[in-house]
Amino acid sequence: MSLRNKKIFFILSIVVPFIIYCTYYYGMMVKNAPYKFTEFKSIEFEYGTGDSLLNKFNSATKQYQYVNSRDSVIKTQLYISRDELLYLHRKAAELGFWDFPANEINNKDGKATPGITRYKIQFNYLRKTKTVLFDENFAGDPKLVDANNRLIKEIERVLNDAEVRTKKQQELLNK
Repeated sequence: MSLRNKKIFFILSIVVPFIIYCTYYYGMMVKNAPYKFTEFKSIEFEYGTGDSLLNKFNSATKQYQYVNSRDSVIKTQLYISRDELLYLHRKAAELGFWDFPANEINNKDGKATPGITRYKIQFNYLRKTKTVLFDENFAGDPKLVDANNRLIKEIERVLNDAEVRTKKQQELLNK
């Protein structure tokens, strides 16, 4: 058997079946993914100290409520683009948000510790919803705590960018 025939035999017997298998396996995995962006509806993000989650954002209603430095509750409309929502969806998938436990709190009774920030992150899809409660002082797996903190920072960054963009647009309209 010549060298050329050996290469052709190798490609036909090893490489081609492997490529077919990978295409089938990963195609089915993507097709049956539980949280697809095509089914994405909204994201809800709430946080605050104690049992009061006064800082809230809901991408479906565009309602944004936060406590400013003077302890006043400010309510406004905040627009998040579809690209930013896609970014947050992908970031959540990258950090393994879908595998996070629903309750990442220290107290077994579910009550918040005074002075500790509690976060509620909820991704809503057509058929499923994933909600995670996370206490800032959660004493769980350090990798899980790090993943939560990274996702929270990304959500806050997107909200801050959108708030700055909204303020600039309002300033331009007022001129």
